[in-house]
Amino acid sequence: MLLQRYAKRCTSIGIEQGSSFFIRLDPATGSSFFSCILKYIGNGFSFRYSSDMSESNEHHENTIHHRNSIFSRFHRYLGEFVYGGIDGSVTTFAVVAGSAGGGLDVPVVLILGFANLLADGFAMSVGNFLSTKSEIQNYEKHKKIEYWEIEHMPEKEREEIYDIYRAKGFKGKLLDQVVDVITADKDRWVDVMMKEELEMQREDRSPYLTALMTISAFVLMGIIPLLVYVAAYWVNMDQNRLFFWSSVMTGAAFVFIGFLKSYVTGSHKLRGMIETLLLGGAAAIVAYAVGDILEKMIA
Repeated sequence: MLLQRYAKRCTSIGIEQGSSFFIRLDPATGSSFFSCILKYIGNGFSFRYSSDMSESNEHHENTIHHRNSIFSRFHRYLGEFVYGGIDGSVTTFAVVAGSAGGGLDVPVVLILGFANLLADGFAMSVGNFLSTKSEIQNYEKHKKIEYWEIEHMPEKEREEIYDIYRAKGFKGKLLDQVVDVITADKDRWVDVMMKEELEMQREDRSPYLTALMTISAFVLMGIIPLLVYVAAYWVNMDQNRLFFWSSVMTGAAFVFIGFLKSYVTGSHKLRGMIETLLLGGAAAIVAYAVGDILEKMIA
């Protein structure tokens, strides 16, 4: 096997009949060789190796990618939660701000606020569901096309594999061997074509969970600006202070969402919180100004 020429210091190296390279490394020099092979082969392959450092390396990688944290599953749906949470709190608070600018009474604020909260949240979740489902269906459609092309035009598809890996720097017998390994299994062949030729990745998120995460975050964060008005409806409170306390509570919600986003993505926490707070506040200022201007024009 040609790869063995590049692995003289390894205990053994081979390609198993399947989708993975299996490499056994000499503990003394294994790390550098494994890194070299991993960088050289690139996309389309997965690697497993055995050495004295394998367990510690696996633990280190799991730590980096939060695989063992409580956010490991939630991370896939972070975008939906942040998007739904920000949109829920911003749009509902915009209704509250516009109502406050227009001098509307508490019952009117509650009617407008909850109508927006439930209707807009449901619409967002449905849109997210259909979007995710469409991505899955589009991927499957192109996958079926690739299977058909491999079945009916194998030489043309094989030449495309040559072109893809030739562009990555593979040459001669090594290129032939890589192409042989890929095209020996139709599933692997199609997987490479989907990633390398069409640049498409399988959408592994559930449409139902994306929709559920969206509407849950929308309602959970969106109801915060309305809580003080709900309390004022049942308890005698200073009407002039309602919008102030609603602003404070909504600002806290913006900060929480920004912190959560930054924590899971590993970005700067303070920057993420300030960014979310400023963007949400800008939308509220616009809504309040519009309500105030319209109220004066109508009056």
